[in-house]
Amino acid sequence: MAHKTVWITGASSGIGQEFARRYAKLGFRLILTARRKDRLEALAAELLAKYNTVSRILTADLAQEAELDRLCAALDGERIDIFINNAGFGVCGRFLETDAERELSMAKVNVLALHRLFKFAVQKMQAQGFGTVLNVASSAGLLPGGPYMAGYYATKAYVVSLTRSVAEELREAHSPVYVCALCPGPVNTEFNDCANVVFALKGITPQFCVEEALRGMLRGRIIIVPSALMRAATTAQRFVPTPLLMPILAHQQKKKMG
Repeated sequence: MAHKTVWITGASSGIGQEFARRYAKLGFRLILTARRKDRLEALAAELLAKYNTVSRILTADLAQEAELDRLCAALDGERIDIFINNAGFGVCGRFLETDAERELSMAKVNVLALHRLFKFAVQKMQAQGFGTVLNVASSAGLLPGGPYMAGYYATKAYVVSLTRSVAEELREAHSPVYVCALCPGPVNTEFNDCANVVFALKGITPQFCVEEALRGMLRGRIIIVPSALMRAATTAQRFVPTPLLMPILAHQQKKKMG
């Protein structure tokens, strides 16, 4: 029997890298995508040595539309059992001062690339008669906004809304495809350095985040929020009027700016 295949974007570090390690341990064949080829090769070598796992490496800059075309073409003939749609990054700062080019690059990766690859994977899985997609969003996407990380919060709200809507369409169509969104709070990864933030709350480990994600997927949840604290916080905020909540969120976000 052929090994099941999992495709992971943003696989060179953080949550994506931990998903790769976990699925390798479970005996999956891996397709690893990220910009940094050296990181992917090092990870593939580690997984081969530790778990005898075969990995296919597909480097791509997901902010470039031509790269998305090339990536989808390369995967056209592949069976994909699980897709971890994980690539993304954040930009922190005052909207009047943040670099527009970097913000637009973030939007391309977090929204346009995620959407394009999500649709590609769901259509492929529908045709093959099975499959699971996990879109990596954020607890930021469950909040009404995030002053001082305005663009990032908006991109993650898009991911949450898109995933919920597609999940309902698939349910009503009795589709064999299951989709969900992972919405963690702070995670101790390279994201912090990339976004130039210092989280006000203690972060969870990538290992714990992935463990919670897998548990949520097994239970068929559409929105998966790791950690009881973050689940309580995202639930409680629904009962606070937005005009009162936004200054609180702004205060918390300012702490991230150091």
